[in-house]
Amino acid sequence: MADYDLEALLLPELKRMQKDIAKAISTNQYRQKVEVRTKVEAVARKMFYSLAELVGTETKSSRAPAAAK
Repeated sequence: MADYDLEALLLPELKRMQKDIAKAISTNQYRQKVEVRTKVEAVARKMFYSLAELVGTETKSSRAPAAAK
């Protein structure tokens, strides 16, 4: 890992690095979530369940049928 002398950098460089770091963190978190979800779904499928069944997020219609006119 590179060592940076942050004191020697100019403000625009620091702000660009801050933006790049925030984007890298977000991307890394997204990738980790996708990886974990894939692994959990694979385990659930081996046990003949869907992930939605296990966590209780099955999509069901919450709307009542429309009244006849």
